[in-house]
Amino acid sequence: MRWLRCVAVAVACLGAASAQSLTGRWEARMYTGDEGRKMVLNLNQSGATVTGYLLQPNSLGVALQGGTVNGSTVTFFVERPGRGARGSATPPAPVRIDYTATLQGDKLVMTMPAGGRFGGGMINPLEFTRVSTAAPGELPVMARITLTSYKPVADNGLARTPPMGWNSWNKFAGAVTDKDVRDMADAMAANGMKAAGYTYINIDDTWEAGRDSSGNIQSNSKFPNMKALADYVHSKGLKIGIYSSPGPFTCAGYEGSFNHEEQDAKQYAAWGFDYLKYDWCSASQVYTNDPDHLAVTQQAAYAKMGEALLHSGRKIVFSLCQYGQHDVGSWGAKVGGNLWRTTGDISDRWQSMVSNGFQQQVGREKFAAPGHWNDPDMLEIGNGHMTDEEYRTHMSLWCLLSAPLLAGNDLRSMTPSIVEILTNREVIAVDQDKLGKQAVRVFPPVPQAEADTISVREGRSETGGDVQVFARPLADGGHAVGLFNLGDGTAKVTAKWSDIGIKGSHKVRDLWKHADLGAFQGEFSADVPSHGVVMIKIAK
Repeated sequence: MRWLRCVAVAVACLGAASAQSLTGRWEARMYTGDEGRKMVLNLNQSGATVTGYLLQPNSLGVALQGGTVNGSTVTFFVERPGRGARGSATPPAPVRIDYTATLQGDKLVMTMPAGGRFGGGMINPLEFTRVSTAAPGELPVMARITLTSYKPVADNGLARTPPMGWNSWNKFAGAVTDKDVRDMADAMAANGMKAAGYTYINIDDTWEAGRDSSGNIQSNSKFPNMKALADYVHSKGLKIGIYSSPGPFTCAGYEGSFNHEEQDAKQYAAWGFDYLKYDWCSASQVYTNDPDHLAVTQQAAYAKMGEALLHSGRKIVFSLCQYGQHDVGSWGAKVGGNLWRTTGDISDRWQSMVSNGFQQQVGREKFAAPGHWNDPDMLEIGNGHMTDEEYRTHMSLWCLLSAPLLAGNDLRSMTPSIVEILTNREVIAVDQDKLGKQAVRVFPPVPQAEADTISVREGRSETGGDVQVFARPLADGGHAVGLFNLGDGTAKVTAKWSDIGIKGSHKVRDLWKHADLGAFQGEFSADVPSHGVVMIKIAK
């Protein structure tokens, strides 16, 4: 989940006292060229005291506390709910966030911290302009909703093998535009990815504007014509995906689908979309946080959209993004999900990939089946912060795990080695195998407690050591096996037939070298480089 973390930030006081009252509504545009996301201060000044509330994207609002004016400087703080330890009966202490801003002419200027939730392209400092001099009303408060049951959603018949495609977030985040999406479709159609099986071009967050007078969702100026964009992607022989949230806001603070599920599903269908990523985010602010009811409430909230997509008039793949909470694999299919995130967001770092792929998937394999897949998040291959060896490990593990293969790099400027990694058809064939059996870790053996327990949010403490072997059966009677070395030096890794559940002599093929290695009796060993993999297919 992309969390908002702010710290105290000061803006230098200009020193001159200001007689101008701060009362009114102040708005600051947060990103250049982006009219959708604004931060809002609703202020009421009485002498040296300021009250009111702050509205941030992805927030229903929070009251200002301790607000004071000193010359041209205003200071206040807000308190947000803390995040307690999982399973703790003690309520977490609230988190205090201090703000200082300065009145400069007709602007109220507030510097935001680097590296926070809205970093990466945010205008900084924010310049607030007063749009109203009216005193603010009461802080809008929405009573939390508890859902106690739902009707299981019928299988939509889609995604019988894991979806393959591209998603905009890892490369473009909030800067993605119509042109970027068209460029990625052009590149995918021309660079061998389409021929290798990649199908979806998916727009992540920040495409949304508000709603029209009838409540229909609108796209913002970055995406002037969604129907034309979908038609363009379809003209390339590809499919197109879109993004929303069960809450009132998306993760980046744009319009969500709360209370508009059926309306939005029909709009996506009318535009021609084929895939929806549905991200929990602000739903946590409107639905119950009672641990006794949260799991079923979350399921029911996702089932609303699952049912809406079924009746939208178009076949749309449904991707649940709620970070692996509440044993999602046990109910993801029941709410109409074709895939469900099992982890927090991945980043282009070795340790992040290891956490998502090696540490948080053990025990989840029992939930994977044709049409319904565990999703350890998107591919970071080609974004430049791991080596090609590490990217081969990334690709190999995701394919063994029957994971969706959603590239997250710039498809227009790939090196030949990155193209080769993403389009290795022998490796992709493992991911797309019609048997749909997710690999299990066969060495070292998984402790029974780990096999029986699904990790929620946190990574697993049991890592399996530096040398690991994953194996999965294939539809043709063979087996795909990954010999992984997570350590810092070259290591010998052995796959024993007895661990895989086979006997005798079997032919072995190296799927990265595209080479037949001969027949092996009882086991196969290889010297595997640091952070590397040898991926093989064992014939029937």
